[in-house]
Amino acid sequence: MSDKHIKVFATGGTIAGVAGSATRRDYRPGQIGIADFLSEMDRIGLSANLVGEQFANIGSEDIGPQLWHRLHDAATRAMADEDCRGIIITHGTDTAEETAFLLDQTLPTTKPVVVVGAMRAADAVGSDGLRNFANAVRVAGDSDAAGRGVLLVMSDRVFAARDARKAHTEMTDAFKAFPRGPVGHVTPTSLEWFGPPWRTGEPARYEFYEDMPKVSILYAYAGMSPDNVAQALEGGAKGIVLAGFGHGNAPRGIRDALAEAVRQGVPVVRASRVDEGLVDREPEDDTAGFVAARALGPARARILLQLLLANGITDPTRIQQEFSRR
Repeated sequence: MSDKHIKVFATGGTIAGVAGSATRRDYRPGQIGIADFLSEMDRIGLSANLVGEQFANIGSEDIGPQLWHRLHDAATRAMADEDCRGIIITHGTDTAEETAFLLDQTLPTTKPVVVVGAMRAADAVGSDGLRNFANAVRVAGDSDAAGRGVLLVMSDRVFAARDARKAHTEMTDAFKAFPRGPVGHVTPTSLEWFGPPWRTGEPARYEFYEDMPKVSILYAYAGMSPDNVAQALEGGAKGIVLAGFGHGNAPRGIRDALAEAVRQGVPVVRASRVDEGLVDREPEDDTAGFVAARALGPARARILLQLLLANGITDPTRIQQEFSRR
């Protein structure tokens, strides 16, 4: 067997979950260890040299900075290992888009990095975990997967971390990508890319920091009080992302309070609570100092704003430039 291997970093999630019944609705995520999981891969005849490491075995709702730090360090080491051809991270789907996007912005693009999960527990009828993982192995082992940033593999499709988001609570076809759609189609026996790599040989865009500034997301709703902005600032927020109505809108009182936050040196990014669509700049952004999230939804906008602030990028004009190049 070749010394070239694929590193598999396991964090738990539904892909390692067990219900105890093939038809039971509820289940316990993160029950299957990586050794047992990879043994199952051997049983089905998956031809790949996989080296597993268990980082956690939890639901992804509990993933945060400490685990991100460990994953980033391990991925950096794997990038430097000449015998490692690619990296797979098994992950719960609830926060997969955040982990994928954070790593996408803080790792070089020299080797494939693939995040994969499942929507059904391993012992459920129609479980999708083994197929998704087999697809991830095919992507991570393909040299043409490098230069595309971190990728997310679900339901026979390959998504770029810059675009991917969870859009359904239960369906195996739970992920969408906006604005560019999937970047490839994959099965355990085939892989087709829809275009050439777009980040070939690119270094990490930002330095990774475990202790990143606190950024709050404010979800807009009818009758929302400006007290929400004051509470975020009192709670130590160094930046705010507005999950606004429609085109990143909010009640007048909220907009005024956010403009005051900008005057106090707290950057504000307008995103949207709507599923799809760009949030472009509007005339008031110039006077209020707001940043338009463009194609990033609130979750990924928060990650990017944290990275920018951690890397010393605080000027709204410069922040807007970074959001506009996603």
